[in-house]
Amino acid sequence: MDHFIYHDGVLHAEDVNVAEIAAQVGTPFYLYSHSTLLRHFRLFDEALSWGPHLVCYAMKAASNQAILTALAAEGAGMDVVSGGEYARAKAAGVPGDRIVFSGVGKTVEEIRSALEGGIRQFNVESEPEMRAISQVATSLGVVAPIAIRVNPDVDAKTHAKIATGKSENKFGIPIARAREVYAEAAALPGLKIVGIDVHIGSQLTQLEPFEMAYNKVAELTETLRADGHEIIRLDLGGGLGIPYARSNEAPPLPTDYGALIQRTVGHLGCEIEIEPGRLIAGNAGLLVSEVVYVKNGEGRDFLILDAAMNDLIRPAMYDAYHDIVPVIEPEAAVETVPYDIVGPVCESGDTFAKAREMPPLKAGDLVAFRSAGAYGAVMASEYNSRPLVPEVMAKDDQFAVIRARPSFDEMINRDTVPEWL
Repeated sequence: MDHFIYHDGVLHAEDVNVAEIAAQVGTPFYLYSHSTLLRHFRLFDEALSWGPHLVCYAMKAASNQAILTALAAEGAGMDVVSGGEYARAKAAGVPGDRIVFSGVGKTVEEIRSALEGGIRQFNVESEPEMRAISQVATSLGVVAPIAIRVNPDVDAKTHAKIATGKSENKFGIPIARAREVYAEAAALPGLKIVGIDVHIGSQLTQLEPFEMAYNKVAELTETLRADGHEIIRLDLGGGLGIPYARSNEAPPLPTDYGALIQRTVGHLGCEIEIEPGRLIAGNAGLLVSEVVYVKNGEGRDFLILDAAMNDLIRPAMYDAYHDIVPVIEPEAAVETVPYDIVGPVCESGDTFAKAREMPPLKAGDLVAFRSAGAYGAVMASEYNSRPLVPEVMAKDDQFAVIRARPSFDEMINRDTVPEWL
C-alpha cells in the first residue's frame, strides 16, 4: 500500500497535488510520502512484537536526511555500509547503540570512527576484517561488539546482481567454517561476540529461501553455544521484495515474515535484528518526469522524457520494471498505445520500457514512475552533466524540498582547474 492516489483526476502524494509540486520544483524530481515510510516501518516493528527486536533500516535504499530523521523518530535502528552512511545516521539523531555496521570493505578509518562514535555491532565479513577491528579496538582501549556474517549457500531466487547468500558471492564466511572463525574471534583481544549475521539477497518474493537460511542459523546457534560462545542476537538481514508491477503476485507480507522468524529461531531466546530497506522506502517514492517529445519511429513510437538513466538506473542496470502512470488520470475507456519510454542520455541503455501500453500522451504531460523510492535517488549521478534530481517529501497537505537541484554553476564550481592549465 502507498499514499499515491488520484483525487479529482490528478495524482496526489497524500493530500498534495503532484502536478502542483512539478510546477514549483520542476521536473524530474523524486517524491516521497512520509505516511508510507512510517507505515512500512511500523509493519515490520509490529511483525516482531512477539519478542525483543530492533528494525534497522538499510539506509543504502534511500538515505536523505529527512527520511532518516523520520524513521529515527519512530525508534528505527540503521544498517550502514560506509563511513558516510554512519555519519548520516548520527546526524539524523540515531544513537550509536542503534547502528549496525555491515559491508565487506570496512576501512580502519571507518572502524575507528564507529568505535569512537558508538556502535551496536559490526557485522564481520572476513577474518582479515575481524583482525583489523581487534587491532583498532585494542588501540583505543575499547571492546568492539561483533556478529559474524555467515554465508549459508542458499539460493535466494532473485536477480544475480542482488543475490548475496550463495557460495560464489563475496559476502560473509562459509557457514561450514563458522566454528573455527568464531573460535579465532573469541581469542582476539578487543572483541566481544554478540551474535550471528546472515543476509541472502534483495527483492525476495518467496519465504522459502529465508526459511532455509534461518533454519541453518538456528542450528549454528545451538552449536556455537555448545562451544561456549554467547549468542544473544541474530541479525537476519533484509531482502523482502515489493510488487513493482501491480499485475504481479504480491510478495509475502511483513506479518508472514515475522511469523516465519518466530517459527524458525524464536525458541532460541535471542534478540532479533532485521535490516529492511526496499520494502520501507520502495513504494514510498515516485520519480516524476515530463514528456519532452513524442517521436514517431520505424514501427514504434517513443516517449522521450526529461528523466534519464542517470536519474533512475535500475532499468538499465537490472532490467528492472517500474509502473509508469500519467499524473493526470486517463479516462476509463481510453485506448492505450505502445510506447518505448526513453530518456535523453546518449546511450541506448537509457530506456525505461519497451512497447509499454500507455494512454496517448503528448509533450508537456507528466508521468510518474511508481515504486521508485528505493535505489533511485541514492544511485543517481550527474552523467552527461545532468544535475542530480531534487528530492521532495509530502506529509498530509504540505510538501518540502529535502534536497535541491544544483545549478549548472554549482556543478561546474566543484571542479578545480590547476594553475598550470
